[in-house]
Order: sequence, then structure tokens, then C-alpha cells
Amino acid sequence: MIIEFINYTINGALLGLLYSLVAMGFVVIYRASKVFNMAIGEMIVLGAFLLWWAIQSRGMHPVLGIAVALGISVLIGLAIERLLFRRLIGESVFSMIMVTIGLLILMRGLVLVIWGPQERQFPAIFPLAPIILGEMIIPRSLAIGGLIAVLAAVALHWFFNRSRTGLAMSAVAEDHQIALAMGISVRRSIAFAWALGGVLSVITSMVYLSGKSLTVLSSEIGFAALPVALLAGLESIGGLLLAGIIVGVVQGLTAAYIDPLIGGNAAAVVPYIFMLVVLVVRPTGMFGWKRIERV
Repeated sequence: MIIEFINYTINGALLGLLYSLVAMGFVVIYRASKVFNMAIGEMIVLGAFLLWWAIQSRGMHPVLGIAVALGISVLIGLAIERLLFRRLIGESVFSMIMVTIGLLILMRGLVLVIWGPQERQFPAIFPLAPIILGEMIIPRSLAIGGLIAVLAAVALHWFFNRSRTGLAMSAVAEDHQIALAMGISVRRSIAFAWALGGVLSVITSMVYLSGKSLTVLSSEIGFAALPVALLAGLESIGGLLLAGIIVGVVQGLTAAYIDPLIGGNAAAVVPYIFMLVVLVVRPTGMFGWKRIERV
């Protein structure tokens, strides 16, 4: 029983780190533009289809296929900023969120038009054999993904808090007009954020789908990671790791011990309930920035 509990806990924590990696796509774009990107799941699926097209359909070497998919995703991110969000600089946050919902529908439609609704086998980027430690079995892709999530969080934390470009992006998120007055290029900062979001989507798709089936419905991972982003706070990179582990462990233990008792799928609902409870107590999330406004 103890070994089973430890196994469920470790696998839940690794799944939570995958959610953290997905949630970084929310935070990167939000910290540069104050836009909550509802289309993050579709960006991941698009990145996955680009990888499938390059490696499986065109027969490219995996390293070359990954490079091609990353390059195309960066161009798509830049195109999204140029065609949609550049025209909305200075507009309300609500307007930008509505545009991301439209982007979600558009990207899902484009994937269906280009590749169709049929299921495809995603290339095995990482070895499929699990890691076996005694009686514990750990999916290798999740273990590698957990390491990637930690490294990405460290890199992004340094980027936003130490580099000039990252600090400029944070200033843009606070107020477009003030950032312009300080000589910061709002367009360049937001474009960079969307390009970085494209890179993260490809990396996440490799961890999430390596050796698995790929369909347009794989985009549901975006909404599964939503509790992690909101729990951590939309400005916190490091907080995503802790929030992800909490959500993943709670979900894993619920699936292992509660779902068999009730004959339902409580594991899919519990993270959202947990998120709502935390947000009632602390609306900015566990690590979100508190703001004091003078009126």
C-alpha cells in the first residue's frame, strides 16, 4: 500500500510538472501583454502536428524535424502578433481575451482543414520504456518532461527578472502607454512573447504526446493546466512548479483512491474545486502580485 501511494504521488507530481510546462505558455504571454491566451491548447496541437508533418510525413531526422517545427512555430507566433494583437495595443484586456477565443476557433479549424480529424501516431521523441525503481514504475517521458519543466522555469525566471528584454516585457504588461513613454517597444515585446509561446508549445507537445496518439482533441491539455496557472498567479514562473505538483498529486490520488469508490471521474473536477477555494481566499493566486491602487 505504501509503495502504491508513493508511486501515485510521484506520477501525479510529474503530471503536475507537465501542467506547469503548459501553464508557462499562459504566463509568458500574460507577462508581456496582459492577455490571457485561451488558445494555448490549440498552439500545442499545432506544434504537435508540425512535428508529425516534419518527422513522420516528410521523413526528416528528429533533430531536423524539431528545428523545423520550432522555426515555423516562431513564425506563426510572430504572424499572430502582427495580424491580430498589434492592432489592439492600448485596447481593453477584455477585447484581447475575446480575440484569443477567436484565435482558438481559427487554429482548431485550420488544423482540421489541413490535417483532418483522423487520429495519428505521434513520433516517439523520448524512449517509451518506463523507469522501473523496485516496485515503482515511472513513465520516462513524464520524468524527462519534469526535468524540462524545471529547467524552463529557471530559465524563464532569470529571463523575466534579470534580462533587459524580460524586464521590458514586464513593463509593457503593466501599461502600454507608460512603456512607450519610457522608450520601450511595445510591439517588439509582445511579438517576442508570442514567438516564445510558439517555442514552448512545440516543447510541450513533445513531452505530452511522445509515442501517443495525436488528434485535435489533444488541445484539452490547455484547459487541464488552467488551474495550475491560476493557482500560481499569472505573473509567477517559479510558483507554477509548486502549483503544478499540488494539482498533479491531488488529481493522481483522487483518481487512484476516490474514483474507484464513487465510480466516477472526480479526478477531472477536483483541481478546479481546489483552484476555486484558493482563489476565494487569495484572488491573485498563491504567488501572484498584489497591486495597490489609489482612488
